Amino acid sequence: MPDDPAQWHVFDYEGFEIHVQPQLKLTPEHAPPSAMERYVYIGHVCRPGANADTPGEAVHFHADGEDAYKSAQDAVDDARHIGKSIVDGTHPDLSVLPLVSHQHHPG
Repeated sequence: MPDDPAQWHVFDYEGFEIHVQPQLKLTPEHAPPSAMERYVYIGHVCRPGANADTPGEAVHFHADGEDAYKSAQDAVDDARHIGKSIVDGTHPDLSVLPLVSHQHHPG
């Protein structure tokens, strides 16, 4: 399903991968019809080939509760920007430093 909005988008950036998945934001039942469909995102930054489900392998991030985008592409674009800020060290709360210092050495 190429048009599936739940697919992951992967961007290579500065030796890291930014993985982003747009998601349909659930609207409350009492929301006005003008609320329409809105999108949010989840994502993570990791080294190429890392398993994002393994603790210490990825930095996870997601849209804030108040964020909503008119299209899945808008959500992906903003998430990619957030991912780049994490890699660049300009994000106020998240950093890739734990990924850099947490290197696996095959046993």
